[in-house]
Amino acid sequence: MKTLRPLAFALTLLLPSLASAQTYPSGTVKIVVPYAAGGGTDTIARLVGQKLAEMWKQPVVIENRGGANGMLGTDTVAKAKPDGQTLGIVIATQAINPSMYKKLPYGENDFAPISLLAEYPFIMVVTPSLPAKTAAEFIALAKSKPGALTFASSGNGSGPHLGVELLKQKAGIDLVHVPYKGAGPATTDVIAGHVQMFFNNLLASAQMIQSGQLRALAVTSAKRSPVLPDVPALSEIIPGYVVTGWYGMIAPAGTPPAIVNKIQADVAQVLNDPKIRDSLAGDGAIAVASTPDQFRTFIAAETAKWAAVVKAAGVQPE
Repeated sequence: MKTLRPLAFALTLLLPSLASAQTYPSGTVKIVVPYAAGGGTDTIARLVGQKLAEMWKQPVVIENRGGANGMLGTDTVAKAKPDGQTLGIVIATQAINPSMYKKLPYGENDFAPISLLAEYPFIMVVTPSLPAKTAAEFIALAKSKPGALTFASSGNGSGPHLGVELLKQKAGIDLVHVPYKGAGPATTDVIAGHVQMFFNNLLASAQMIQSGQLRALAVTSAKRSPVLPDVPALSEIIPGYVVTGWYGMIAPAGTPPAIVNKIQADVAQVLNDPKIRDSLAGDGAIAVASTPDQFRTFIAAETAKWAAVVKAAGVQPE
């Protein structure tokens, strides 16, 4: 009988969690997007949120709380009641910010990872007046003129910025960083030839590539993108080079595991819907439905990767 007591005690702790998961959600679920409405992060939150609302038969509200490179909105998730009624969407900055800022309003242990939602590549584009027709030619040109070529980014410490810093380190080239406040003005200046190169969102560049305003040299994913299959992957000339943007879902730390697992299972069902997968693919993204443990491991690996890049490049927050 004594051996049964620990098991019975464990069950008494587990039963409330299982019961809460069976009745979850009990009301409106809020998904916090730490960026302004209209961008890719907002789009995927609304796409997934709408399907979850239909599945749960409960309202799912998207709340945009932009500011501080995503930290403002993410902090509200960290400090929310851990009952599954408040969730958050995070992107690559979740793994970049710890190495960019000396002090964050939260720590990695303040969140319960739920699932990686999707990944997407950046595309390396250059101004058409540049003589380089391929990524290999661009690298050769940069090596022949150290510090002469410039690259734009959508912001200091952004995924595209650090993606180029990693390229510089792996290819042994010297490029000058020109940060912008957003991808729009960066793209405009690359088209005009004021800056030579840019890592942009693949879909955002597609039309300008087709019209000849930009020249595509490579994508940053491990393999070529189905959206632009004729554009090589940088990994084809720099083995092991992979940089992707991504979207993930989190909950506050302390959210019962049974609820986290239920949300993950329901999110996976949404992401495995062919219509959702096709919708994301049309935006150049690949749907991913990871487990909470897989997503935790992914974030840790991304954090370590970007910490090394930031340290080597000496990147400082503005």
